[in-house]
Amino acid sequence: MEQPEIARRHFTAEQKIAILRQHLLEGVPISNLCDQHQINPTLFYRWQKELFENGAAAFAKPPRSPSVGQAESPIQRLEHKLRQRDEALAELMQEHVALKKSLGES
Repeated sequence: MEQPEIARRHFTAEQKIAILRQHLLEGVPISNLCDQHQINPTLFYRWQKELFENGAAAFAKPPRSPSVGQAESPIQRLEHKLRQRDEALAELMQEHVALKKSLGES
């Protein structure tokens, strides 16, 4: 006799965390959670194991890409040089205009 196929449900990561949180923080018994969400206790324990095995990733600092740090420094240096050049040009133009005025040229 064939058994009817049971449709598999897929829980999102957020749903899994919410279910685990109910047990770990609120103290809801696992049997109640499994009945409520229609999951097998083995599945609950698998999720809990995955959470504890991968939980350190939540506290880990993301690795800094070396190319980003190296690219920022030359860009910042070049921007600084451009600002200095623009300031020097502005000073020279100001002196040039003042000199022209003192000589009576327009």
